[in-house]
Amino acid sequence: MNLARAIHFDESDLRVFHSPARTGEWCVPGGFEFSNWSEADLEGKARQAFANGWLGLETFGRVTFVAVTRIEEGEVAALAENLARHFVSHYGAPSVEAALEVARGEIAQMADLCDGHDPNTLLTVARELTEAGVREAYRTIQPQEAELDLLAVHATPDE
Repeated sequence: MNLARAIHFDESDLRVFHSPARTGEWCVPGGFEFSNWSEADLEGKARQAFANGWLGLETFGRVTFVAVTRIEEGEVAALAENLARHFVSHYGAPSVEAALEVARGEIAQMADLCDGHDPNTLLTVARELTEAGVREAYRTIQPQEAELDLLAVHATPDE
């Protein structure tokens, strides 16, 4: 099964999100955070998190890019448990047990987004508020193959 991890190419996420996700942590779209938002909520760093932030499942911070990678089944169960605890502590779910199925659904949605993509494929999310609620769109960026001559230094022992 594939899921996606937070990846940073520079330090911009440290400046644009209130709480940036840690490099390498597993992520989900996390659009549930914005389900009751209105235009009035979309200011500053909150707007950036809404517009294109993935949700890290350890820090619950946001990140702009995630990279597809393989995950072990045992890790999935631990992530679901952690997300369910987050639903209880931050969103008022009545219990971890009650929130667990929703947490599993969030992780399954992310697995579906990652399904069929090569390792290291980058994913981005873009959100907008509509009359019907939050609309999410996803984009993939395929990993680039580098030519060997771009990486290798060609020399002879005499040079």
